[in-house]
Amino acid sequence: MSSGITDADGHPMPVAVTAGEAVPLTVTAGEAVPAPRVGIRFSPPAGEFVWSCTPAAARELAALLLRAAEETENAPGESPVTVTAGELRRGDVRDGDRAMTVESARTDGSTVQVTWKSGAGRSWTQAYAAETAITLKRRLPGGR
Repeated sequence: MSSGITDADGHPMPVAVTAGEAVPLTVTAGEAVPAPRVGIRFSPPAGEFVWSCTPAAARELAALLLRAAEETENAPGESPVTVTAGELRRGDVRDGDRAMTVESARTDGSTVQVTWKSGAGRSWTQAYAAETAITLKRRLPGGR
């Protein structure tokens, strides 16, 4: 399975992540103790690059990557798409000043119950007539 990570030329780059490597030593009470590390090994065609960090630094990197992924996915596309409330699906992002993502949409007769989640993590449910036009900033491909 590909990681989706590529080098600067667009070639796929295998990535391996290892947990618990104890490479560098930490001195605790005058005694050298292996420090737990998270390792990442990039294997581009031209060689190999090995990087390691503390678990706290790995969490910080993961949070930064997650935030960048969300910003990228929520960036305005070429042009907004309009769908009816009955066509909403999980992951759709409503067009507007604030990020609102569909967590779920359930049709109940001619009414659709849509649970939205804000960029701040707040969730709420709104009812729409099934034919109500909703303009989306982003729509994930496929029928999730």
